[in-house]
Amino acid sequence: MKTIGLIGGMSWESTAEYYRLLNEFTRDRLGGLHSARCVLYSVDFAEIEQLQVQGRWVEAGEILAAAAQALEAAGADMLLICTNTMHKVADRVEAAVSIPLLHLADATAEAVRAAGLHRVGLLGTAFTMEQDFYRGRLEAGGLDVRVPDADGRAIVHHVIYQELCLGIVREESRAAYQKVITDLVAGGAEGIILGCTEIELLIGSDDSPVPVFPTARLHAAAAVHAALSGAQTDEPMTGDQASGLR
Repeated sequence: MKTIGLIGGMSWESTAEYYRLLNEFTRDRLGGLHSARCVLYSVDFAEIEQLQVQGRWVEAGEILAAAAQALEAAGADMLLICTNTMHKVADRVEAAVSIPLLHLADATAEAVRAAGLHRVGLLGTAFTMEQDFYRGRLEAGGLDVRVPDADGRAIVHHVIYQELCLGIVREESRAAYQKVITDLVAGGAEGIILGCTEIELLIGSDDSPVPVFPTARLHAAAAVHAALSGAQTDEPMTGDQASGLR
């Protein structure tokens, strides 16, 4: 198995989920006591969040690029940025290393297409929902992407930073998200992308009338598939594993 390098800590709540998922998918593929070969560089999210708010993306990109270089030096064969929003600096990270970066939006778009869907609603931070770096990548992957209205975007963003990143899961927030999802579906969304890795702590398939696409799970599944590609013990992923929807 190739070694997966994780740029995490944004927030550590979802990075912990990445670690669990990588190991579960590896165990499912190989059986027994097998676990994932991975190395983690966890940044201080408070520092990153301040740079996000201040629009200092170049500096944020430098921090993640240095993390990527450290992971490559530690033996990583591929990289994951364990957050949707910081894929805004994916190009900077990719340019800093010689190993491949598995882009989260690409894994997500592939899963949506595999499900036979085209028109999707996107939930995430305000940066992810409103800027082009992520939506544009999904659209380049053949998707028609819709986002909530201004009030819905504000609710989704607030819950991510003020609750989920702090490990707080509230039923009132789940209900608020369900209302946002219902509005997106009424507007024609055939599926919902949980485009922030923390949202999976709050929303599952039972909370939506249409399929949901949990990006952390999809990303981890794609990483394990890539890490085991060509290995003698490699077996095809099941439909649930490949889509991440189980």
